[in-house]
Amino acid sequence: MDRRSLIRHAGIGGVLAAGIAPAVHAQAAVRWRLASSFPKSLDTIYGGAEVFAKRVGEMTGGKFQISVHAAGELMPAFGVIDGVQQGSVEAAHTAGYYFFGKNEAFAIGAAIPFGMNSRQLSAWMFEGNGRKLTREFYAKYNMVNFPCGNTGAQMGGWFRKEIKTPEDIKGLKFRIGGFAGRVIERMGGVPQNIPGGEIYQALEKGTIDAAEWIGPYDDQKLGFNKVAPFYYYPGWWEGALQLDLQVNQKAWDALSPEYKAIVEAASGYAHVDMQAKYDARNPTALKQLVGAKTKVVAFPKTVLDASFKSTMEVYADLDAKNPDSKKIYADYRSFQKDQLLWAQFAESRFDRYMQDAKL
Repeated sequence: MDRRSLIRHAGIGGVLAAGIAPAVHAQAAVRWRLASSFPKSLDTIYGGAEVFAKRVGEMTGGKFQISVHAAGELMPAFGVIDGVQQGSVEAAHTAGYYFFGKNEAFAIGAAIPFGMNSRQLSAWMFEGNGRKLTREFYAKYNMVNFPCGNTGAQMGGWFRKEIKTPEDIKGLKFRIGGFAGRVIERMGGVPQNIPGGEIYQALEKGTIDAAEWIGPYDDQKLGFNKVAPFYYYPGWWEGALQLDLQVNQKAWDALSPEYKAIVEAASGYAHVDMQAKYDARNPTALKQLVGAKTKVVAFPKTVLDASFKSTMEVYADLDAKNPDSKKIYADYRSFQKDQLLWAQFAESRFDRYMQDAKL
């Protein structure tokens, strides 16, 4: 009896008992390199790529190996998209909004000012039109994208001086990632797009007046509280930051259907794992920062209102100039409106009550 006949008659249980692996597992060995936009010191956001690569290796019995390289090892933090597009590496783990200078549409799948929170963004990507629309866009850059992590809502950053009115934004040299810099610029600030590993030195030397990164766990690791006393919230430009796994189209097409399914499953696991880590670790870090005399301050409503007004003006200008962004953004906002309506009756009300309750 030949191999195929044995499989057909014995069934999968009999085949495994006989020690003969089914053909679906007879995959060729694959080796990829993945370039991260983040330093190794940030075990949560850089670690998302490591979690993904480890899962792929485990699910393929070690036949599909992905080596993860921190920012600067193979290419600069902001060079990873070019690396994937050109095929210098097979994949990258990054935040799309770093590349809004190429096309503002890069920012929408990552984080945009006054955008969706993490649950809403995941719903749009997996059940709405988010994945379809962003994949149509990224195909122009020879890439296939997968959600691969989320930080949740972020803090508003570290400031040397208090921000009491919108006037205090004028002239402020502010390290802020991605598209939000356009809003800060419209408000009279001076946005700076600096990689995570270089922010502390810029803030310490006074090259910048303020900086935002992610939240308490990462910010404490980077030591920002040592050089700026005021820690503002919320980060209205990042109600959630979704990280992307970007895969070179040719490398993706070369994978077997099984390996493609494994890449998708592993990225989905890393997507959930990252936010779980941030949600678990941020509370302790925040308490430690407060214990170290950090002044945690809410942005005044006048500042939030002025930021919202400037943001809507920037979007209106962009709709008139960028058809890629306009198409994705219209669907994004429509989905967000329904999500906000639903949240009024469940999540938001429940969360507000529990925050006031005496546990």
